Amino acid sequence: MSARIGLGMDDALAGTGPGAVAGALQALVAPGADRLPLPGGGRTLERWRRLAAVAQRDLALAKLYEGHTDALAIQEELGCGSDHAGAWGTWCAEPPQARLSMWPQRDGRLRLRGRKAWCSGAALLDHALVSGWNPAGEPCLAAVALRQPGVEVGNAGWAAVGMADTGSVDVLFDDALATPVGPPHAYVRRPGFWHGGAGIAACWWGGAVGIAQAVQAALAQREPDAHQRAHLGAIDVALGACAALLREAAAWIDRHPSQDAQVWALRVRLAVEQGADDVLRHAGRALGAGPLCKQPALARAMADLPIFMRQSHAERDLAALGRALEREADPWTL
Repeated sequence: MSARIGLGMDDALAGTGPGAVAGALQALVAPGADRLPLPGGGRTLERWRRLAAVAQRDLALAKLYEGHTDALAIQEELGCGSDHAGAWGTWCAEPPQARLSMWPQRDGRLRLRGRKAWCSGAALLDHALVSGWNPAGEPCLAAVALRQPGVEVGNAGWAAVGMADTGSVDVLFDDALATPVGPPHAYVRRPGFWHGGAGIAACWWGGAVGIAQAVQAALAQREPDAHQRAHLGAIDVALGACAALLREAAAWIDRHPSQDAQVWALRVRLAVEQGADDVLRHAGRALGAGPLCKQPALARAMADLPIFMRQSHAERDLAALGRALEREADPWTL
């Protein structure tokens, strides 16, 4: 793993924009720093630590890095290990207005037709895993090369300032060729589906750590008052509690790699979302407007993290967790 990973806010990307993020991703992919331990293989916490370290450095980079490493893990789990070099995306959002059809061909490949939304890094990546639907209405997953006829990367679909460097836009597929990744239903029914969902929380936590370090560094340059120290203490409580839950979730997944990890994934995602919200609130109150307006890396992180966390489904996820807990015999132990 590159020694550059794990740096703080002052070591964030030298440039900004999708091009800078793409270059940083390639700098991780080229030397093999994208080959993370697979989730559920006994080193899940190490995987999450490395995701968090990238997020601590830059959240837009972490978004693309997580999608790339998730694509590699999915293909490995489904017995379709990739021999395609380059950067990958994982585009599996399923909004009702963007539905992708997958038509089987005689040679075993698929023809893709339709639109995919929320395609992070669409103009920057080489390949993507995309979810879609076959003629029988079954959910499927396919690997598609993005630089081929029939793939049109849009230039609209993202108005937010936060996470703008991910270049998340719509992609249109018009008879593009793709390769099936596992049989129908395999993507959503595999144990790793929830392992990957939990790993997103490590990225959110890492982004919050980067902001916390900026607060700590700023307060070290002055004599903070009692209120600023209280904000830093609250940040520590939030991050420490989330870190403990991430460690516990990773250990549970490694002990039960084949079991349904939905409860743990939802629990850790919702807890980290709440903890990161606390960090954002206390950071702004501790620092005031000056650093938020004059420190580019901090300003980007404060804008990026709330957008990244909206990958959560908020109260819908809380309801899903509550529903799952109805079947748990003893969910709370010490």
